[in-house]
Amino acid sequence: MSPPEESTSTTAQTDAPPANANAECVGPEAESAGKASACAGCPNQSACASGSFNSPEAQAKAEAEKMSLRQSLENVEHVILVLSGKGGVGKSTVSAQLSHTLASRGYAVGLLDVDLCGPSAPRMA
Repeated sequence: MSPPEESTSTTAQTDAPPANANAECVGPEAESAGKASACAGCPNQSACASGSFNSPEAQAKAEAEKMSLRQSLENVEHVILVLSGKGGVGKSTVSAQLSHTLASRGYAVGLLDVDLCGPSAPRMA
């Protein structure tokens, strides 16, 4: 295994619903944004209906964020996923130990804990 050399392409979703949107959100860039029945009671309803997410400024900001993300991740060559459908089997322990071992061998390592019930990686580092 050798340290990363060059970039691979990444994609970002620009029409994702805001984090605090209703579960059935059609997305801020949809034709029915802010007007669909799923929008009733959403804290973003007026912003979506106004089209502010589709304004030239908002689109330029989204494009700048996407380019920034691509630049940040352009040197990522390898991704290792530690996954299990069951809790308490040692996923975070394996991830922390694997990250530590690779880092001690000179590799640049990042660890992202995407545990829905609360990440435990910060406690293990």
